[in-house]
Amino acid sequence: MCIDIVVVDDDPGFRRIATTLLTARGLRVVAESRDGASALAAVREHRPRGLLLDLHLPDLDGLSLARQLAQEDAPPRIVLTSTDRSLWSREELETAGIACFVAKDKLADVDLRGLFTSTTT
Repeated sequence: MCIDIVVVDDDPGFRRIATTLLTARGLRVVAESRDGASALAAVREHRPRGLLLDLHLPDLDGLSLARQLAQEDAPPRIVLTSTDRSLWSREELETAGIACFVAKDKLADVDLRGLFTSTTT
């Protein structure tokens, strides 16, 4: 089963790394976005199963974008990522429509495929 993912990060280098990691795990990156506006458009166009979302974007923060996407029909499963290790409770993340948080420096160490297919966090 192919799992379509949109990668959202303002750093093109990180988008490239994330795309490589996701593809190596058997996921298909259908779009990359550098800000919230283009991410929203990409989700509406591609209807991905998952979204790898940076917390800090030039036009809005990842939590705000996640809240917007949660209002969409069939929202994607959102994995929030950042270098900022602020701690959020599971409840805070779920309220924003986020499945889980993974620090950017730990992305290579987690089961990315599992994060986008799991029904629990």
